[in-house]
Amino acid sequence: MALRMPGRSLVLGALLLLTVAGCGSGGTDASGEGGELTVWLAVDAKESWPKLVASANSRFAEEHPGVKVDVQYQQWTTKNQKLDAVLAGRNVPDVVEMGNSETTNYIVNDTFAPLDPKNFDHSGQWLPALTDACRHDGRTYCVPYYAGARVGIYRTDYFQQAGITAAPRTFPELVADLDRLKEKFGAKDPGFSASYMPGRYWSAAMAFVKDAGGEMAVEENGRWHGALSSPKSVAGLTTWKKLLDDYYVGDRAKDNGDQPAVVGQGKVGVFYGNTWEAQAATDPTSGGDPRLKGKFATFAFPGPSGKLLPPFLGGSTLAVPAKSVNKDLATDWIRIFTDEKSQRQLIAANTLPNNTTQLAEVAADGVNGPAAQAATRGWVTPLAPGWTAVEKSNVLPEMLERIATDKASVQDAAREADRRIDAVINER
Repeated sequence: MALRMPGRSLVLGALLLLTVAGCGSGGTDASGEGGELTVWLAVDAKESWPKLVASANSRFAEEHPGVKVDVQYQQWTTKNQKLDAVLAGRNVPDVVEMGNSETTNYIVNDTFAPLDPKNFDHSGQWLPALTDACRHDGRTYCVPYYAGARVGIYRTDYFQQAGITAAPRTFPELVADLDRLKEKFGAKDPGFSASYMPGRYWSAAMAFVKDAGGEMAVEENGRWHGALSSPKSVAGLTTWKKLLDDYYVGDRAKDNGDQPAVVGQGKVGVFYGNTWEAQAATDPTSGGDPRLKGKFATFAFPGPSGKLLPPFLGGSTLAVPAKSVNKDLATDWIRIFTDEKSQRQLIAANTLPNNTTQLAEVAADGVNGPAAQAATRGWVTPLAPGWTAVEKSNVLPEMLERIATDKASVQDAAREADRRIDAVINER
């Protein structure tokens, strides 16, 4: 339990000690009353849905009077490094937020305590791409928190000027619309991209791989290996490359990190991204142009297969470290923070819920409506122990850059990427 210390210097000293420790996981008595629960959430919660955090803490306090909840907000860029440091000792947080593509390596190394899905709302309807990231050997080690799915985002004024009356519903319609945008605006402005698709945008390219039935990696007989050079994966990459060749004008050796700022320059008809990027393209703090407010709309991006393009399902999960001394309380906090009521608050904050049942509550005509449609086709990166090492080595962006800049054929670049993936994907 937190101590009250008189005097400014003592308070500062206590804060310093807590900072050095990384977190404080206070014990509880046998009844579960008293003590402190330490929760690590990414800063998104503080910035985008602080009322949800306050509401969940209030509801938790009603059920567990005397237990203090200390929510500590973490930056994505440093969170895992800090977590690794505190896990080496005994003083660990009781709840940690993880990106859904970050969990596997921690789970296979016994970092998190197993959880019973039956304790959580809509666990039978959790989004598969989040659920799969939480499971290993038939057990569940984290709880889906929220999701985000990429969609098509377009300039409504450009569509109108090009004589396009509705967002595309099929891939042939999309291609036809891009042709009209290119003819209308590209002929006058050589810097205009009917479709913005930079070369190192790996999650976009992999969506085409998945749509074609391909995979980044597959598991056989307990071992993982790269699958980007398989015929289906190559077919997906080839379609992606054609879209880039036909409609993208710009630096092919860059990623999508500054996408809102580029779109905000006014030379893009359609781009593939998160729904928040439409607003960011109009926000000066993101490099956007406020004059573009009201000129973007979203659509569920159609895939060449005839189905919706399956998006990389970004999102987060919540886990309880195995070293936590407050596992029961931590589990109960997660239960409240992810229950139906809390998920409804996420929806109100323009964020996708963790389950398919409540996806129906997302307004179909709202900015997130198309994302809710696309989320049912969502996927996550391979659940292999060494996939974190694959990402750190930039295999996918470097492969795509070679393809996009015509330094290698799709087949050759994919074959080299598979070789690099095989070298690290099975490492724990």
